[in-house]
Amino acid sequence: MNDPSARAGRRPASDAPGHDAAGQAGVVGVGLAAVLTFALAQGSWQWFATFIGVTLFAVIFAFQGRPAWTPGIRTPYMRSLVAYALVVGLCVAITLAPMLQRWDWLFPMSGTRSGCQELGRYEAVRTRAALGDLADRDRAALAYAQVKQSGEAVADCLSATTTLWLPLYGAGAAVLVGAGAWLRDRARSREGLRPASSSTGPAANGPQP
Repeated sequence: MNDPSARAGRRPASDAPGHDAAGQAGVVGVGLAAVLTFALAQGSWQWFATFIGVTLFAVIFAFQGRPAWTPGIRTPYMRSLVAYALVVGLCVAITLAPMLQRWDWLFPMSGTRSGCQELGRYEAVRTRAALGDLADRDRAALAYAQVKQSGEAVADCLSATTTLWLPLYGAGAAVLVGAGAWLRDRARSREGLRPASSSTGPAANGPQP
């Protein structure tokens, strides 16, 4: 006969550590696929990138788990920490990209921004020149077309420069996150290994005769 206590104490297959690790790897893999798909898209950085980055932050923080802290570089903990830090750094870069492209105070790019504005004015002139004599027939439509083409040219120019700098921002965030997580995990590991202080007195030594 089978022992009921053995069956009760047996964990279901879905709760096994291997299943949890596979689920975490799958979630992180899906997140990376979404980030890379959007990062390789053409055109300027839109605010939807920020939404994707924040969503992936929530997914990673909810499902990512690291092994117990162990000293050494070639340990499973260190491999997991490096992957975690790089993914977080990538999400930071994707989240900040629209802000870096649009906000002067966050990412000055003074020379590049002025050059992109010049490119926008050139695109407006080129739009008018392309219409020739037709430009005088509808000035409102011409003005709208010039503003649209000029804005797209400026956005694409700023986006290209922003993309060049994104790896630096992502790498910086990865280093900070990795160092912070490593220090925290090491402190928790040492706290767990620290022996409890022995108590003195009748409660610790038992009843006295």
